[in-house]
Amino acid sequence: MGGMVFGPGALIAIALYLVSMIGVGWYARKRRESNSMADFYLAGRSLGLGVLFLTLYATQYSGNTLFGYTGKTYRIGFEWTASVLFMFSIIPGYLLFAPRLVALARREGFITPGDYISHRFASPALTLLSTVLMIYALCNYALAQLKAMGAAVEGITDGAVPGAYGIVGLAVIMVVYETLGGMRSVAWTDVIQGVVLLLGFGILAFLIPIKLGGGLEHVVARLSEMDPPKVQAPSTEGANKWISYIFLLGCGAAIYPQAIQRLYSSRSVKVLKRSLALMAFMPLTTTLVALICGLTAAVVLPDLSKAESDQVLARLCALIMADSTLGYWLVVAVFAAALAALMSTADSALLSISSMFTKDIYKPYFRPQADEAEMTLVGKFSSWAIVVLLVVVAIGTKATLVRLLELKFEVLIQVVPCFFMGLYWRRLSAGTALLGMVCGLIVALGLTWAGKPLIWGFHAGVVGLALNVVVCVAGTLLKPAPRA
Repeated sequence: MGGMVFGPGALIAIALYLVSMIGVGWYARKRRESNSMADFYLAGRSLGLGVLFLTLYATQYSGNTLFGYTGKTYRIGFEWTASVLFMFSIIPGYLLFAPRLVALARREGFITPGDYISHRFASPALTLLSTVLMIYALCNYALAQLKAMGAAVEGITDGAVPGAYGIVGLAVIMVVYETLGGMRSVAWTDVIQGVVLLLGFGILAFLIPIKLGGGLEHVVARLSEMDPPKVQAPSTEGANKWISYIFLLGCGAAIYPQAIQRLYSSRSVKVLKRSLALMAFMPLTTTLVALICGLTAAVVLPDLSKAESDQVLARLCALIMADSTLGYWLVVAVFAAALAALMSTADSALLSISSMFTKDIYKPYFRPQADEAEMTLVGKFSSWAIVVLLVVVAIGTKATLVRLLELKFEVLIQVVPCFFMGLYWRRLSAGTALLGMVCGLIVALGLTWAGKPLIWGFHAGVVGLALNVVVCVAGTLLKPAPRA
């Protein structure tokens, strides 16, 4: 394949889809009820069942799922079945703390995750460290989405259009509609993107068997001949890695700052629980399909390098496009779904970064007298500054998408005890939680920088979390119980 794979008609259709996102942002701006942070960042706490479910879905299933997970499957084969399991584990993670947190957030008027930590522990140091870790994780997350945007454009054009152009163009569109309408525009665009994403995965599930000329058993048979390790059961260390991923994602993804802010935005706790019940089924319609796509690509496109592996879905779609007119337009819909996944995740991360920077850093440390209107304006300007920085880094970094995913969880997961334990265990003090967090970070980052990201199959961040929890439990139990 050479040159542009999409014809003028497909490019116009995708351009119209992208421009419509800006239109949604403009309409959301018109529907704002006030210039407050609660209205801009939480849509006035008014999200109903349908909008909340689709915005959670579109945010959780991102460029990592479409491009990173297919690329990982391409590299290691059936061992990446773990991805289906750990995406299931996120829902129990939510249910461990979300209903209680949302009830507290509505009563106390929380805007950011840092508001909860400040309210619960009354420790500026703990709040600041937690906020910095969450901002780092979100910058890493947004960076992965921007890299995936570049991989999508470069892969579908077979390298004719450099990935940098895709990164810059889609980032500009995303930040425009996000700064226009805040959470309201992000949630409403997520509704459109969530529907397109569901449609895209449905099309992939239909197209892949046609491309193979057989089913999954054909993939297994071919892989057994071509690359036997990709169909073998994992070793003991591999099984430990599966367990580690379940803790890493089940705990870490549940406390994504953008996910927590969606929980805050729900109309009620009842709406929240129903949305999470629907989310429990989504790994079967998304992660499982991405797994099958990666396995198929390992058979159909066996000679891609590791650097090209994150482009396997786009290259597989390019092959399908060449087969027929129907395949061409179906892949256009899939590509629109890919862009939907990338942008819906990146815009959510960007919105949360700007809210935490403004509310938890700018106001307390730079402008304590700032009013709501000023903070909302600062949040919008910070979004643009952050996007420029991330675009520059995304164009230059060489890390794979799944490695970027792991890196953000290594640090984000250290905030878990503040939520999972802090909401239920009143004796957990700020000093103990801070000590546990620092110990966990030292272990997680120390092992990573020492070139030991896995210990007996367990991620460095999970090892750090284990120490973090031990410190929190031991430090609390060794302190004398407070008088009644």
